[in-house]
Amino acid sequence: MTAKDFKNKVFNYEMEDAWNYKGELPAIIDFYADWCGPCKGLALILEELSDAYKDKLIIYKIDTEKERELSSLFGIQSIPTLLFIPLARTPMMQKGALPKKVLKEIIEEKLIAQSVGVME
Repeated sequence: MTAKDFKNKVFNYEMEDAWNYKGELPAIIDFYADWCGPCKGLALILEELSDAYKDKLIIYKIDTEKERELSSLFGIQSIPTLLFIPLARTPMMQKGALPKKVLKEIIEEKLIAQSVGVME
């Protein structure tokens, strides 16, 4: 995902001051780099979760080496870092590669469950 994509699909930080998520599904943004070993392991897990939660969740990837503006905007200092974006709440940031079980819990309890009431 590029900064332009981010502004179109997630949040246009140049036009708005307060967080205003543009998506219709909860999302996870994976801040990574190609040289990062833990990022590669996490990428495999996120691919599996993307398939498992198809039509319920969107997973984006941002290469911190190419998208320095976005990395700076979110204060990314270590990778991998995940940004969890529920539909109607403030995003949550988590550093490090989380186990699949923990990611599933966050997706189900913090993203999908909280989005059900918003979408109805």
